[in-house]
Amino acid sequence: MRHWWRSAGRRLRQDWMRVVEAAVAATIAWFVAARLIGHPDPFFAPTAALVVLGEARGKRIRQSVEIILGVAAGVLVAELAVQALGSGTVAVFTVLALTIGLMTAIGASSTLVVQAAVSALYLVAVAAPAGNLVPFRFVDAMVGGAVALAVAQLLALRSPLDELVTQVRQSFADLHEVLHEINGSLQRCDEPAAQAALERAREVDGCVERLQTAVSAAAESLRLGLRHRRRIDQVRQVQASARQLDYAARNIRVLARAGATLARQHTATPLELGDAIRALAEAVHAAGEALATDLACRADADRHAEQADTAALRAVRLAAGLLDSDQPLPVTMIVGQIRATAIDLMRGVGQDAGGVLDRVDEALGLTGVDRPGGQEAGPGGQEPSKRSVNA
Repeated sequence: MRHWWRSAGRRLRQDWMRVVEAAVAATIAWFVAARLIGHPDPFFAPTAALVVLGEARGKRIRQSVEIILGVAAGVLVAELAVQALGSGTVAVFTVLALTIGLMTAIGASSTLVVQAAVSALYLVAVAAPAGNLVPFRFVDAMVGGAVALAVAQLLALRSPLDELVTQVRQSFADLHEVLHEINGSLQRCDEPAAQAALERAREVDGCVERLQTAVSAAAESLRLGLRHRRRIDQVRQVQASARQLDYAARNIRVLARAGATLARQHTATPLELGDAIRALAEAVHAAGEALATDLACRADADRHAEQADTAALRAVRLAAGLLDSDQPLPVTMIVGQIRATAIDLMRGVGQDAGGVLDRVDEALGLTGVDRPGGQEAGPGGQEPSKRSVNA
């Protein structure tokens, strides 16, 4: 129970602003539709506001347009069906079938399909169209969507990149912790701990997805705020880095799987391997700080980027010595993933793609002929296949 309360408190601390944002937007939308415009039943104004704010940030402009179109389509179908069939079971079935079929045929998103169907059903089952009720629903949807966008933008106006900076640090911190968990389990030959680290690595996709969502949200806020449009280039750089982080997360997941196999064999982990994984974790931390400080317009961003570059190459050099000795297969696999992750991290902080590959393979003691596959195989130089990742 204590753990549940701690988790609940942590979630509230992280998302309290969204709670306030949703409550404020829905209340304002209802007030505008009911008091200022004078709609007798302004149900769709707060509903549209909540749906827009409930959509992943970064998609709210598109979502607002979809809600308006969905409500309009649902109202039109409901009006025609009720006038032809009246209200009742047959009318409900006909309205839902026509609305969902129409939205599906034009390739609408699932949110738009549901919104159109709910709009039509509400008018058939609760408030059948009569005279001027139809335009009220359409206007309510526009009011709710506009209010939601305005409230979200006002809250983000002073510091549109703060949430993105926080998410950058959190995403890289999650990967940093996973690497330390993997290393700790290997040093102790602790199979349960290694398996737990693997499970944690499999869950790390969530941090990458949240970072990508934060990037989209920041870009949306900057596009709506004229004063901050010059900072869109910074967000685009983070977007490119997020792709590299996604590749790095995949590589670390494969590394964790090899670590679990090594721990299951109860094989002593070479000291050099532990040093290499710690250096890789240091590179992950420095890369996150480089991106976060650059977004915050701090002067030490380049210093953190150099630290990430140096630590990544050190991890590769430490791992390189294990290729010359007779090591178990999982150790060799881990060395390969250290190489791939180092490449992705260095590219993520803005290093030249081709130059990174040459420098990493030089640190590993490989020539152009010795590279895995004879050439770069994909992101990170060695992106794991989907099957190996999902395993």
